[in-house]
Amino acid sequence: MNHTNNTQQSNDARHDDDAALTEFLSSLMDYTPTIPDELVEHYLAKSGFQCPDVRLIRLVAVATQKFVAEVAGDALLQCRARQSAVVKDKREKQQKDKRPILTMEDLSKALRDYGVNVKHQEYFADSPSTGMDPASRDE
Repeated sequence: MNHTNNTQQSNDARHDDDAALTEFLSSLMDYTPTIPDELVEHYLAKSGFQCPDVRLIRLVAVATQKFVAEVAGDALLQCRARQSAVVKDKREKQQKDKRPILTMEDLSKALRDYGVNVKHQEYFADSPSTGMDPASRDE
């Protein structure tokens, strides 16, 4: 008898989960995600995934939007931690400019927490003429 009760409760819970999922997927039809459907479809197709169901496309868009928001939030935390570690004699300047300045290093650290390793090219600006056409340099 106890086994029958457990099975019945499990089936009821599964039915509730299925109903909630169905309701959520149908609500995606009325939702316009930040990331356009066409962009999601492009990258899904590029990875070899084809799906005509708009609800699934929007589900991927919502998941991507959540991921980007979490990474941006973590990068902001990294930025604040870095800026609060400024040497004491620079505190006066920091108080004047309270705006956070996100760097590639902040983003890389945040992404690393999610298992994404970012390698970016180092940029060097040793002189004002760096990046100019060699013919126009006055050296």
